[in-house]
Amino acid sequence: MTMASIKDPHVVDSFRVAMEEVYSRLLVQTSGEISEAAVDLGLSHRRSMKSAADTCSKKCEDDKLFETIQTNKQDLAKKTLLMKEKRDAISRSLVEMEQKQGQKDALRLQMETLREEQAERRGLVVSQNRANKDRLKNLLKAKQVFQERLGLEIRRIHGQKLQFVFQNVNPASPENVYTFTMGINADGSYQIMSSDPMLESLGDLDKRLKQTNNISAFLANIRKEFVAQACFSTGS
Repeated sequence: MTMASIKDPHVVDSFRVAMEEVYSRLLVQTSGEISEAAVDLGLSHRRSMKSAADTCSKKCEDDKLFETIQTNKQDLAKKTLLMKEKRDAISRSLVEMEQKQGQKDALRLQMETLREEQAERRGLVVSQNRANKDRLKNLLKAKQVFQERLGLEIRRIHGQKLQFVFQNVNPASPENVYTFTMGINADGSYQIMSSDPMLESLGDLDKRLKQTNNISAFLANIRKEFVAQACFSTGS
């Protein structure tokens, strides 16, 4: 393009129009590119924000889940400890109940044993009283016989002890008295304590009385021993 052409108004207008068109196209292109870049940047920003939000949300959920797990663990530990304490308390209660039951059983057994012993003692007392009554009856019968025929007197001395007094034993001295003392044991048996004068055969007579339980025969035999001793003394 020559200087003359440049000075031509039509050429200048054409050039200006062309330049405006180029500028417009560049402006449109640049605006489009800027818009696209802005859109891409916005999308990228939104994706980044969403990713960050998701990450934060996941982290919050993880933290909450971890906190929940820890809380559940603590609750489970407390419940486990509480259950253990309850089991221990129940075990102690069972042991105490067993001990008390054992004590009750032992006490019941002791009471049963005591009742049985009391029943046995009552039975023994009844039997002994019956036996003593029988022996007393025999003694009274023997007393009547010997008192009438042989001058026997029976005296009660020192509780359960009886003193038997014989008269008319020694024909040379009928006023002399010959005595022996007899008791009744807990089992109802007779027990010869002593005699006056002392008889050497008293032990044998006592043994025979325990074997036969015949008081009349014993009284007759001991009087014979007194008579024999009196005759021996008189003869000497």
